[in-house]
Order: sequence, then C-alpha cells, then structure tokens
Amino acid sequence: MYFSINRYRRADSRLLRRDFLKLGLVVTGAVLNPVSALAAFDSKADAFKNLAFYNTHTNERLHVCYCRSGKYDNKALSKINHILRDHRNGEVKAIDTQLLDLLHAVSLKTNPREPFHVISGYRSPATNKKLRKKSTGVASRSLHMQGKAIDIRISGFRTRQLRNVARKLKVGGVGYYPKSDFVHVDIGRVRYW
Repeated sequence: MYFSINRYRRADSRLLRRDFLKLGLVVTGAVLNPVSALAAFDSKADAFKNLAFYNTHTNERLHVCYCRSGKYDNKALSKINHILRDHRNGEVKAIDTQLLDLLHAVSLKTNPREPFHVISGYRSPATNKKLRKKSTGVASRSLHMQGKAIDIRISGFRTRQLRNVARKLKVGGVGYYPKSDFVHVDIGRVRYW
C-alpha cells in the first residue's frame, strides 16, 4: 500500500512539473508573440475569427471570417488585402495576419455594432513618400508599407475609448489622433503616442 501511494505522489509531481513547463512555454510565447498569446487565452478567438471593414475612401464594405479553428482562409485574406489596399494607386499587399488577430482582439473587447472604418490600411512606398512631403506625422519607415499597421475608428465608439482598449492589450504601437478622429494600431514594438 505504501508503495502505491508514493507512486501516485510521484505521478502528481510529474504532472505539476509538466504543467509548470507548459506554462513557461506559454509565457515565453507571450513575450515573443503577444498577439498569438492573447488569442490563445481567449476562448472566443479559437473557433471563428471575424472582421468587418468599411473603407472610408472607396465606400467598400466587407464582413468576413478570416480564420477557422486556427487555419487562415486564403480567399478571405485576399478580400481583406483588397479592401485594405492603397486607395490612392490601387496597389495591394498582404496584410499581416498578426495585425488581423490584433484587430480581432480589439473587436472582442469593444463588441462593435459597426465595422472598423478604415482611414489607412496598406500604404505603398510611393504614397508614403508623397504623404511625408505634406505632413511631419508620416514615418519614413511606416509599418503601413509592410501591411503591419492600420488607422481606424468605429462609428458610435469614441476614439479615446478605442485607444484605451488597444493600449490595454499591450501589443504593438497605438497612436491617438483626436483631431482627425482615428486610432493607429500596429504590430511593431509596444509604444504609444
């Protein structure tokens, strides 16, 4: 009897050690890739990831499920790439799925009734150069040019609140532009302005 109890105790300690190691891997993953870690802890994020967009320049709308059970849908991604294209010259670039996951996390926190209003999605290098000549607020190495940034608002939702939600996620950059009524989010390093 004594032997069998010790055997169970050892099994329990191995289980605890194994769980501890798993937790360590999750924490490491959260540090290296916070967007994916955020999705891993959100049960709603697992099954279906939906996003809705309204492009304020082209008046196009899109509501799409871009990820099912952890698998990205290439047709849906293609539609997202199109609606988030550079509206000035029509150039399309693949939008980083981590940015989409960040937007999905924002939508889970805001529960919007309206789509994300897109002010600026992908921005071609030529467009970025033109905008830099007109404004000091355009970065020379903008993450918009890599499909890793987006400027958004949600109709009926204060941009200040949207900024706060994005900042609480502690993923990437969050810029607040109250005069222009939009929030910039990206998947670069964590920073705020």
